[in-house]
Amino acid sequence: MFHGYPAIKDTLKRTMAVTTPGQNAGRVRLMHELTSAVGLAWDSIRSHKLRSFLTLLGVIIGVASVILVGSAIDGMGLYAQESTAKAFGSESFLIAQVAGVGGMTRKQFFEKLKFNRQIKLAEDRYLQAANGETTIYSPYRQSQVDTKRDNLTSEETSILGASADLADIRDIVVVDGRFFTETEERNVSYVAVIGDDLKTNLFPGSGSPVGRSFKIKGIDFTVVGVQERLGSSFGRSQDNSAYIPITAFQHVFGPGGSISLFGRPRKGSGYTMQQSLDLTRVALRTRFHQKPGEADRFDFLTPDAIRGFIDSLLTLVAAVVVPVTLISLVVGGIVIMNIMLVSVTERTREIGIRKSLGARRFDIMMQILIESVIMASAGGALGVAIGAALTTVLTAALGVTLRVPPFYVVLSVCVSGIVGVASGWYPASKASKLDPIVALRAE
Repeated sequence: MFHGYPAIKDTLKRTMAVTTPGQNAGRVRLMHELTSAVGLAWDSIRSHKLRSFLTLLGVIIGVASVILVGSAIDGMGLYAQESTAKAFGSESFLIAQVAGVGGMTRKQFFEKLKFNRQIKLAEDRYLQAANGETTIYSPYRQSQVDTKRDNLTSEETSILGASADLADIRDIVVVDGRFFTETEERNVSYVAVIGDDLKTNLFPGSGSPVGRSFKIKGIDFTVVGVQERLGSSFGRSQDNSAYIPITAFQHVFGPGGSISLFGRPRKGSGYTMQQSLDLTRVALRTRFHQKPGEADRFDFLTPDAIRGFIDSLLTLVAAVVVPVTLISLVVGGIVIMNIMLVSVTERTREIGIRKSLGARRFDIMMQILIESVIMASAGGALGVAIGAALTTVLTAALGVTLRVPPFYVVLSVCVSGIVGVASGWYPASKASKLDPIVALRAE
């Protein structure tokens, strides 16, 4: 399409503006040139609406993909942290012979297993005596077995043996019934607090399972409570589980090897989790007769360590996935470059007229570059809007918390702008170098 007449009038105005006296003449000229270039670029985009939209599709899809991926990664991180807080506790720590959440090689695992001391119930009693006024502790053992009730079976149920204090240590919420008591623990009572999946598998229907029984290794356990639903963690359900007193666990599964110990500052003690952990480490080092400077002969784990592992894992995922999604932006940039080359060819005569009337190379380059940047930025804005809308829809449909991280919005917009400059530079340079006489001969 020919845009010569508006461009000629615009060039004449700018030529007259050069003679305007005053110290701000250069600034006024630059602002006028930018304004004119934006207007010309916008007129060109509006005159080819369908072509412009199809040109932007690659950028729109690329930016929307980045926003969706960013929202998914952020949502997974938030979900994992919430699940970890529910399962681990917000202010609790874990002491074990070997404790870790990843990043440990097989060799390191066996080296720790060989070097570290086993944790027994005797260590729990020792810590209770040494730090019981400031810290509450609970032994912890776990095993997986099939649980049964009549002709119903729940496969690979996690049986968790603990003390009654574990409910306070790990912030366990019981939505039906109660947690077992210290008296039931001392009396080796066969009682259990079950997860939501175990309730569904063994007690189908809407009735409460409290007061009813199921079998663990052929022994009847009475349900005294149902834990709130936790969901999955690292692909594994946390609700196909049953908490039973550690004394009953020892009776059913035997004394076993090393156990774990959960600890938490006692409410009202004024101690932080780190201070409580430090006291526990000092007590255990004394218990194991360790010398100053010698490495701990036990392992410990905190919520911060778990969150750090999750963050590093998601960072690795983002480092791999986000660049892949940005490839579509590169494709979109190539499309924009091609369209701008076509646009330059269409406007060859117009460019010749403008240059013959005094337009500089800078003026021509500015118009083409701004048009390219406007197209890419508009595609980026549409992509962000579409990505945010899809994030909202997926949040409602899947029932998970997804949110659009500001970092990915800024990344998308910045990359879109860079794509616009990169895509328009060559066409703009080619247009600015056209010989006005040759250009005027173009049809």
